[in-house]
Amino acid sequence: MSTYQEENASQQAAGEQPLEDRVNNRSQRPESDAFKEFMGSHWAPADSSAVEQAAVAPYAARRRRALSDQFQGERLVIPAGPLKVRSNDTDYRFRPHSGFAHLTGLGLDNEPDSVLVMEPTEAGAGDDGGHHRATLYFRPMSGRDSAEFYANARYGEFWIGPRPTLKELNQRLGLPTADLSELEVAITKDAGVVHVGGMRIRLLREVDLNVDALVDTSRINTGVDLEESDQLDGTLAEALSELRLLKDEWEVEEMKKAVAATVSGFHEVVKVLPRALTHERGERVVEGAFFARAREEGNDLGYDTIAASGNNATILHWIRNNGQVKAGDLLLLDAGVEADSLYTADVTRTLPVNGTFTDVQRKVYQAVLDAADAGFAAAQPGVKFRDIHTAAVTVLAERLDEWGLLPVPLDEALSPEGQHHRRWMPHGTSHHLGLDVHDCAQAKRDLYLDGVLTPGMVFTIEPGLYFKDEDLAVPAEYRGIGVRIEDDILMTADGPVSLSAALPRKPEDVESWMAGIYGTSGE
Repeated sequence: MSTYQEENASQQAAGEQPLEDRVNNRSQRPESDAFKEFMGSHWAPADSSAVEQAAVAPYAARRRRALSDQFQGERLVIPAGPLKVRSNDTDYRFRPHSGFAHLTGLGLDNEPDSVLVMEPTEAGAGDDGGHHRATLYFRPMSGRDSAEFYANARYGEFWIGPRPTLKELNQRLGLPTADLSELEVAITKDAGVVHVGGMRIRLLREVDLNVDALVDTSRINTGVDLEESDQLDGTLAEALSELRLLKDEWEVEEMKKAVAATVSGFHEVVKVLPRALTHERGERVVEGAFFARAREEGNDLGYDTIAASGNNATILHWIRNNGQVKAGDLLLLDAGVEADSLYTADVTRTLPVNGTFTDVQRKVYQAVLDAADAGFAAAQPGVKFRDIHTAAVTVLAERLDEWGLLPVPLDEALSPEGQHHRRWMPHGTSHHLGLDVHDCAQAKRDLYLDGVLTPGMVFTIEPGLYFKDEDLAVPAEYRGIGVRIEDDILMTADGPVSLSAALPRKPEDVESWMAGIYGTSGE
């Protein structure tokens, strides 16, 4: 027993209220039998009509089959994750682990604590002729005659709204479901060392600590080597990442939805720039305008918005967004809408706040745009992923050399021993994109950075140049200018396609687009 549990037990023995229960002191909930009986009665019956199968269901089934082929004879445990506390008894909006979402097709916020278990079968006897039978273990909605209905602020329907039943989820996903109370037996039965007839388990770790503890306890009790198990679990996480390197047709359509909503959000930002100019925290005005669009058209933000004006645009992950937006500055907006399916866009544009670039701003902007175009041209089927970066930063190095900013000759700067140009472009040019803004992050290096561009991949191209106010290595005219241009790219058999092409990129097009919005913003 932990010290915390001992303390609570001691408090109960002494007639004191345990700490964990004190959060309910404010509710003043009646405890009379009459109240409980009345609360559990006179409710309309739940809708029991059939639920249509979701369009994602057959795609998710194929993903599970692909995973099954890699881990024959092993039990696979993939948790969604629990609710996470933001403050005291207030939770963040729930978002499942991306690996779980990918294999089930579940998005939004209706599956906290759920766990997908893929149980091995004889060869060919599993789902779709595979090697496993998958079951989703889920906390179903309690009946309205139960105390949980009105007394449980985390899971009760009275507090958070209805949740699907086991039957509804089964119909929606085409996936067998079971009550979460059956999970422990499902995970631990026949667990043990393989060579004595036990079942080897692979777990997606550090998603749900309760599931981690359940699996680890089972391993300890059956003499399984935990260090070896950690390696097995790591291989499962790796496989789940690599499974997302190629997007299927359904995923591509979801990415297009996310990008379209993001483009709409950028339009909203330009509309509020006049108001942002008058607010002491104009960056928050920008952030709020995009967030409103993300919630209206999608599930949420795909990541915290970077709304960086002036010198803040030279801070790569500036998310405080508490600065002023001033006329004459550039606004670097890096933002993405997450669709209800949890697929996210990731787009950046750098905008002249008053609608017109200065000569120096335009020069830097054009260099970044040319670098982005070079990266796009290099991104062809069969080319290595890393070659996009090489093409883009070579252009930037050449421009920096032309401007006299490099402290060494160009060839020395471009050499592995040099890289002086990276002072002003220290990040990578591309990353995979999908359920995570930095998708497939656990994939092996030879499949990611050294991987070959293949139809179905979705990734970003996002070069930039960042000249900080404090940077004495550049002339004063460059200082305080940060520019990044980022687009979301789908690789096809015919070459790259920009999913975010609807958002202007050329400096003259950006100015014209902004002028058109400014001209109608007062109507």
